[in-house]
Amino acid sequence: MRREYVWETPDEINQQLADRVRNIRKRRSISQERLSEMSGVSFGSVKRFEATGKISLLSLTKIAIALECTDEIKNMFRQVPYKNIEEVIRENR
Repeated sequence: MRREYVWETPDEINQQLADRVRNIRKRRSISQERLSEMSGVSFGSVKRFEATGKISLLSLTKIAIALECTDEIKNMFRQVPYKNIEEVIRENR
């Protein structure tokens, strides 16, 4: 089985996601404190997420809802291309 090489670490990918969320928050003139209130995620978790990229999936989902970005969460892994014909066959069994 061929393995795809990922040139970014999981921490780097998570930080990029946190940076995108921070940009949306700032674009909408929402403080970290206000996002915490809107989402029900603790202020410390919001602050830590933006600084480190670390957050639980539940908290990330709550933030996405608060920022009206639920489609991005709901559509994760929805349109993953097939790697080979065997995947297509297995999926249709």
